[in-house]
Amino acid sequence: MEAKSQSILNPEGLSRVNNDFPIETVRAAFPALTRTSGFIFFDNAAGAQVPRMVLDAVNHHLLECNVQRGGRYAKSREVDETIARARQSVADLVNARDPSEIAFGMNATSFIRLVSLAIGQTLGERNEIVVSDMDHEANIATWLALERNGARIRSWKMRDDGNLHVNDLVPLVSSTTRLVACTLASNAIGSIVDVAAAAAVAHAGGAEIFLDSVHYGPHAAIDVQAFDCDYLVCSGYKIFAPHMGFLWGRRELLQKLPTFREDFIPDEPPGKIEAGTFIYENVAGMDAAVRYLENLGRSVAGNDATKSESRRTALRRAFDAIRVYEESLSLEMLRVLDDCGAVVYGVEEAERIGQRVPTMCFNLPNVSAARVAEELAKRNIGVRDGHMYSPRLMRRLGLTMESGAVRASLVHYNTVEEVRRFGSALAEIKTSC
Repeated sequence: MEAKSQSILNPEGLSRVNNDFPIETVRAAFPALTRTSGFIFFDNAAGAQVPRMVLDAVNHHLLECNVQRGGRYAKSREVDETIARARQSVADLVNARDPSEIAFGMNATSFIRLVSLAIGQTLGERNEIVVSDMDHEANIATWLALERNGARIRSWKMRDDGNLHVNDLVPLVSSTTRLVACTLASNAIGSIVDVAAAAAVAHAGGAEIFLDSVHYGPHAAIDVQAFDCDYLVCSGYKIFAPHMGFLWGRRELLQKLPTFREDFIPDEPPGKIEAGTFIYENVAGMDAAVRYLENLGRSVAGNDATKSESRRTALRRAFDAIRVYEESLSLEMLRVLDDCGAVVYGVEEAERIGQRVPTMCFNLPNVSAARVAEELAKRNIGVRDGHMYSPRLMRRLGLTMESGAVRASLVHYNTVEEVRRFGSALAEIKTSC
């Protein structure tokens, strides 16, 4: 795939900024943003910063109740209560039907592997698994490993417009399809996939669908009921929480999964999915991250908010505001990249801005991705270069895994001013290198 050399952005649309978004209040909630002397965090796809209330929740656990759950004493009961509260918070975050559908663990990759191992034990006549070439390698290699169990892998390929199209999935799904695995948003190029349409195709063929929501999570509301998916994974460190992961699955499917468990663990979710002890303080931080987003949703509502509205309503409002604000960041990013003559991979048209998150994968002409990242680092701007854990996508883009591209990944605490400083730095690098 070759990226377009000419942008068709509407210049008038590029100056659009959501002036109602409380950016100063948001930034004040993140201590790292005020402690780094002007450093610009544009590597959020590798891990976002955390708000003060998340730090407080982690510290509280470690200082006040750093003990094992399941005991009869007060500090242990507090751990039980924290886990139950966090499970309900994440259930609200993803719109689960029941908190028992939420399992906690180390990261999304380990959960993908757990489910793939279980599904590998249940392959019969339905032994085909569909993966995409736009996904993070974690949601590809884990399924490819099932070929030794008799799985046949089919590939759903990205089109030259930088996205997956459901019409291309239709011929890949048949009576022998066991599962479709795909991302909600590309961690490399930021494209958003129409997963509800993909789920409809999978289910019409009698298959299940597994979604990687890790990169989508900070940018838009996850809704497992609206997506009509069967499994979904996410990692807390992308969505303003510490390093941890969670899995959501339809309860009836989780009950059937053949998973490893110790004899004293009931064969019921979520316990049968949570092998061993997970990191309780990070789960406490995940609960606080959901509360941060809930508070943001209530604050942007102002006087329109009602005390009786649900947490889910507040979370949806927060992500609605984030989406609008981040679209202005995406448009400004595309403008400065266009000004520098950068080759942008993925969605770059203003009229399609709703099909991406503000994650920009690009290369400057005649300057290596590593050199660009190094020069930006000298200017106090953090980005990433390389294959972005998506080597198949790099090949699809005509890039090598070794050199790859530059990725600048923004979230809702970034600003238009930071984008313009980034653009000025790129202009200097293009001239001097």
